[in-house]
Amino acid sequence: MKSQYPLSEQGYIQQLSIDCVIFGYQDKKLKVLVPKLNFKGEFFALPSGFVYQDEDIDDAARRILRDRTGIQDVYLEQFNVTGKANRSSKVFLDRLIEQNPELIAANVQKLNETVSGIGDYDWFTRRFISIGYYALVDINQVTAQKTDLDESIQWYDLDNLPSMIMDHNQIIGDALETFKLTLDQKANAFHLLEETFTMKDVQELYETIFEKQYARNNFQKKILEMNALERMEKKFTGAANKAPYLYRLPKRE
Repeated sequence: MKSQYPLSEQGYIQQLSIDCVIFGYQDKKLKVLVPKLNFKGEFFALPSGFVYQDEDIDDAARRILRDRTGIQDVYLEQFNVTGKANRSSKVFLDRLIEQNPELIAANVQKLNETVSGIGDYDWFTRRFISIGYYALVDINQVTAQKTDLDESIQWYDLDNLPSMIMDHNQIIGDALETFKLTLDQKANAFHLLEETFTMKDVQELYETIFEKQYARNNFQKKILEMNALERMEKKFTGAANKAPYLYRLPKRE
């Protein structure tokens, strides 16, 4: 439900926001979960939110991700802080209001005058420092959730993203770059796969992420040397001598 109170009176830390890049993987494609805002015009934005005064930053990010994916236990990494002096949502918000003039008539008090003296327009168009997080999810486990501000929310191929508000396309690029640079160190790409998977599934995922081919034997050796996976029983294919092993991430204690 939409709050009856202006943003400035909801207990958020002023001029601090969280932007979440939610990565999924399907049909040998990396995907990103992107909402379309419920206004006239083409306004796409990352799943974002604010931090309450008494809330840890990581907890705020988990809250935003839970509300968007329906998943409680999401792999989450903080990857950057965006805080250029000229960073503002004013251009975006002015364009939105221009294409949706009825917003002013319906929300003139919230936009301009509140008990605290700071309206939503002034509150929202100040320079914001954004903390970026990326999440890795099994796309089959996600039930994408709209908020009151969304017309839709859906998966877009990473190589076919819509033009997004402010610097959100750049934030996605930064998230992907960080993910690639730290992938082997953190051994986290497996969170994009289903609960159990074959080494072929892992190789196809890596080839999608890095856009190159790997020699099968060398690749398998590299992955097994990470000691990040638990090997299970062989997958039944009707030919036991050719059945591939199934793997999964070790269960957390």
